[in-house]
Amino acid sequence: MNKKLIKQIRNEWRSNLWIFTELLIVSVVMWFVVDYMYVMISNYYVPRGFDISHCYLIRVNNLPPQSREYNPADTSYNDDKAELLNRIQHRPDIEAASLSMASYPYDGSNSTAAISYDTIKVGTDDWVMRRLVTPDFVRVFRYEGANGETPEQLAEQLKEGKILVSDNLFAEHNIPSMRNYVGKAFKLDIDSTKKYVLGATMKTVKYLDFDSGKKNFSMVMTLGKEYYNVMDELCVRVKDNMDKDFVNNLWKDADKQLRVGNLFISDIQSFQDIRTNYQRSQMNNMRDYMICGAFLMLNIFLGILGTFWFRTQQRKGEIALMKALGSSSRDVFIREIAEGQILLTAATVVAAVLDLNIAYAGLSTELEAGRFAITVLISYLLTALMIVIGIWFPARKAMKIQPAEALHDE
Repeated sequence: MNKKLIKQIRNEWRSNLWIFTELLIVSVVMWFVVDYMYVMISNYYVPRGFDISHCYLIRVNNLPPQSREYNPADTSYNDDKAELLNRIQHRPDIEAASLSMASYPYDGSNSTAAISYDTIKVGTDDWVMRRLVTPDFVRVFRYEGANGETPEQLAEQLKEGKILVSDNLFAEHNIPSMRNYVGKAFKLDIDSTKKYVLGATMKTVKYLDFDSGKKNFSMVMTLGKEYYNVMDELCVRVKDNMDKDFVNNLWKDADKQLRVGNLFISDIQSFQDIRTNYQRSQMNNMRDYMICGAFLMLNIFLGILGTFWFRTQQRKGEIALMKALGSSSRDVFIREIAEGQILLTAATVVAAVLDLNIAYAGLSTELEAGRFAITVLISYLLTALMIVIGIWFPARKAMKIQPAEALHDE
């Protein structure tokens, strides 16, 4: 049957050429859509490197001189902020609290750094996110070490004045892990005369949920109380079983227990809300691409369905003759499906070459061998499924016709 089928496909090359061309175009378009969706979805589920559950951002401001409660004699801003942090840390519903500058997740404000060790330097061509924090910052967002260090162990490293860097920091220099550099001294552009000891390496901290994390480089270091005036982010993690009324309870205590000098709490935000607001445009884009991709696939399906429906309808007489010669409905159906799959396989081989050139030209996302093979296979299977459905309905209908009736119509 296979030899006969291939011979028939060759004999009907004119009509099959049009179908081959259609399947070739469909395969390329399908791969492009599948590849884009695959990248977005797979990046979204890559571990973020932090945890924002039960976390809140507390904004603290200074009373203006025009306020009746303003105390002009209070000039100890840094001491006041340290006292406020201490009071919040000792609340029974708080697990951890920290101060930071341009450091919390989903923040549009960035602070970058250049880090060097010997002749290796990063931060000139690529961004290294510099997170200036108090030690408990890693406990608030539950950073984890690349060697399995807990957030508490990472916080201890920061308390000792050491720095933390992402394990992929030197990836652009073909050094996949920084673990061999733990305990060694680095130089930072923040103070090139001083050496900073690497306390531990962290799991990659993503900048966005839709990043792959491969080029997300980060560094965490602590600043002393003399820098509290520039650390305007007060981040807290609430104990899991005390999250329900946290915001209301904090506002109740804001004027009495949490007023220190001229400092007052001006806003409280859940990090779930911050994440939603910050990534709204990305989520909208992802939704739009999903809708467009689904609409495009529907049109592709209808096109393939129409093509093979018309083709099968034209072959009523041929199907009837095959049944008259003893072929079962199953044999006829398999033969029709096999013809479509052979044409699709041939088109996919050519389409894969075109897909590869599209990827090399930079018109698609970054080329990776494993992902390329997976997306080509997915697009092939989706198109094959469309062909099966496109042949199933008309073939099933055609096979219900009695051979004599079909031959009479012919």
